[in-house]
Amino acid sequence: MQAANPNIYKIKPYVPGKPIDEVKRELGLKSVIKLASNENPYPPSPKVLGSIVKAAREINRYPDGGCFELRRVLGRKLGIDDDQLIFGNGSDEIIVLAVKAFATKGDEIIIAKPSFLIYEIASILSGAKLHQVPLDHFRYDLAAMKAKITPKTKIIFIGNPDNPAGTYVTRAQVEDFMRAVPKSTLVFFDEAYFEYVEARDYPDTLALIKKYPNIITTRTFSKMYGLAGLRIGYGIARREIIDILNRLREPFNVNSLAQAAAVAVLNDEAYYRKIAHDVRQQREYLYRSFEKMAVAAEISFTNFILVNVGADSTQISRALLKKGVIVRDMAAWGLKGYIRVSIGNTAENQRFIKTLREVL
Repeated sequence: MQAANPNIYKIKPYVPGKPIDEVKRELGLKSVIKLASNENPYPPSPKVLGSIVKAAREINRYPDGGCFELRRVLGRKLGIDDDQLIFGNGSDEIIVLAVKAFATKGDEIIIAKPSFLIYEIASILSGAKLHQVPLDHFRYDLAAMKAKITPKTKIIFIGNPDNPAGTYVTRAQVEDFMRAVPKSTLVFFDEAYFEYVEARDYPDTLALIKKYPNIITTRTFSKMYGLAGLRIGYGIARREIIDILNRLREPFNVNSLAQAAAVAVLNDEAYYRKIAHDVRQQREYLYRSFEKMAVAAEISFTNFILVNVGADSTQISRALLKKGVIVRDMAAWGLKGYIRVSIGNTAENQRFIKTLREVL
């Protein structure tokens, strides 16, 4: 057998939430709901579905490697130049590209603990030294992260809002932090849940890019826009950073159906504003329900909630699974006693609360 990169054996494989059909097969269930992967529970709009059908007629051709139409539409929407954008097979790919491009053995990377697992996986594979700074009451401890910066620090990852905590760092906190970060260190803002945030003090990182050339921001079409099955995300940065990442990017990394759907999404904002409204209402319903059950839940600015079930979270998650409700057990993140539940539609949330009450 060929010898593999020894860093591979330091990585715990990413384990996604179980698919609904798999749970049905394994447990012999007829009805299963999935609230484990922070997906949008609503189907795409008719406009989006129509764009996919139209694009499907030409899937015998390679996709546009430069995402020309999507780049034009998104650049105009964001008020940035087209060459400040890079597109990926989900924003995950851009995280991996950034680590490949800017970090290698002997360098250092700073992340929060716990945080999105891809930061850790990509960092370990690069051979860089990884500093994991514990969250402070489920919030980023930027002061502690700042203290970890050395001349060898190449990347700092900040999930904003963060997964799995659901909290965010403010405009003032980010400004203070950026003033202390050397220009040689890339600060990577992962804004996968950006569209769900309504807080007035949420930072505008696109504006900050003009002031700090070492910022890159990524967003996704998977969460709010419900294109998780098509895998498409994007990054925004100075053109010099984008040029470097494009040298590593696979030529046809974003398929033609995803590109067409993303353009349609951007032209159908009213549909997705309604979804944001529904998610906000359902989040409040879940908070009220947790309070009635005397179950503690963190305040979230996303489409998921971190819940302290006050017991063995693995046992609770398995019990919910047997009743056809898939949630995420957070014990693997070092959060024993916690589960993470995605915000579903009305019927899904009511079933989850009913089942959780029975299990507890």
